[in-house]
Amino acid sequence: MTLAAAIKTGDVSQLPSRRDEDWRWTDLRGLIRSLPPRYEPKAGHGAFAIVRDDELYRSPFEATRQVTVLNGGICGLGLREAAPLVFDKHDPVVLLDVQTLGDISEVTALKITVPAGLSAVLLESHVGQGRYVTSLSLDIVVEAGGSLERVLLAEDDPEGVSIVDATVDLAPGATFSQTILTFGGRRQRIETHITHPGQGAAVRLDGVYLLRDQRHADLTTVVTHGGRDGTTSQLTKGVVRDQARGVFQGRIVVEGGADGTEARMGHHALILSDKAEVDAKPELLIFADDVQCAHGNTVGALDEAAIFYARQRGMPEDVARAMLTEAFVGEVVDRIGHEGAREIARAWVSAQLGTAE
Repeated sequence: MTLAAAIKTGDVSQLPSRRDEDWRWTDLRGLIRSLPPRYEPKAGHGAFAIVRDDELYRSPFEATRQVTVLNGGICGLGLREAAPLVFDKHDPVVLLDVQTLGDISEVTALKITVPAGLSAVLLESHVGQGRYVTSLSLDIVVEAGGSLERVLLAEDDPEGVSIVDATVDLAPGATFSQTILTFGGRRQRIETHITHPGQGAAVRLDGVYLLRDQRHADLTTVVTHGGRDGTTSQLTKGVVRDQARGVFQGRIVVEGGADGTEARMGHHALILSDKAEVDAKPELLIFADDVQCAHGNTVGALDEAAIFYARQRGMPEDVARAMLTEAFVGEVVDRIGHEGAREIARAWVSAQLGTAE
């Protein structure tokens, strides 16, 4: 049961629900009683048109090449499913997913290939307005010795429901790095499944969620180590306030024979109000003997002693709290490899926390 299947058939019984263990904290069937119609553009309609020059339609990232998904259609291709994107040089590519029409449902799929030996950067941004329901699937292949850094910034409407699902298949010696930045939506789930071959391949999976009001964000990852001598490093940090809800589900599976695997997972969250909620489920499933694996999970409040220390030196309490929060999530931002994306991420965090000058 998936959101994409429900949209294609119009059958809400296909929606994931709390009866599904992996969806128990992001119940779509209980939220969506009827699906809005799927948008079908007419010939020459603006759904596949060139993106207009205003803030809603503009990615915060910059690159010489951009692929735009506008209202479910991939601009310039007129496609919704299985559209190919092949990196052919080292320059970054911007993927901009824009939803501008309310009360519609959309399903889009994109296949991304990084050729052997190539280092690539995918700068991905999602933005929308209205009560939309969208599903975007990415099928990513990184060939032998290739590397891909994916930086995703999700800025959904507070009434929007969106699922972004990436399936990543790595070849031996390949590298995949990912950083997710989100402030949630009415329901939002960003899911990543990685087939890890070992044999020198390396994965870094990071995330930051900053949630307020009644926004919801679900960061779910599954990494399956199937071969020897692979590494995975994962760090996710979140901040929730008001009545927001953050969900983290991280699963690392080490199959039998995947000896020499090194895997580390950490999830840490701050809850800044009594009605906010964080649900976390880090898992290690290990079927090999010679491995080094660990996970950690903490959920708490800001250090009151640090706040007191800052106030004693003349810093207003709200400023002290914002700066401590920014430092808390800054560890994740600092791990972004692409310098331009790292600076944009820092600016985004500062804007969300109110520390921007």
